[in-house]
Amino acid sequence: MLKNRRECVTVRVMETKDTSLATGKLTRAERRVLALVSAAKTNKEIAFALGISPGTVKRHLENVLGKLALKNRVEAAIYGLIANGCPNGSNSPCPLMLWRSQITMPRQNVPFGT
Repeated sequence: MLKNRRECVTVRVMETKDTSLATGKLTRAERRVLALVSAAKTNKEIAFALGISPGTVKRHLENVLGKLALKNRVEAAIYGLIANGCPNGSNSPCPLMLWRSQITMPRQNVPFGT
C-alpha cells in the first residue's frame, strides 16, 4: 500500500508535461511556501523566514494542496522537489535523489526487525 502512495504523487507530477505550468497556478507567496516546505521547514520556520504568521503559512499550504490536488505536506514537498529540483548550495545529498534510489532499488528479503 505504501508503495502505491509513493507512486501516486510521482505519477501525478510526471503526468504533467511541464511542472512549471502546474506551479504556475500558484501565487508567488504559495510558490515560496512550497519551496520552503520542500526544504523541510516547519510552518513556524517558514513564517519567520517570510515575515508572516504561522496561520498564513497554513492557509497558503492549504491553497497549494488544493490547487495541485495533493493530499498532504509530504506530497507537496515531493512535488516541489520534482518540479523545482533539489536546492542548490547544499552539502548533503539531494533528498529527492535518495528517495528515488530507494524506490528503484530492488527490495531484499530481509526479515523485519533485523
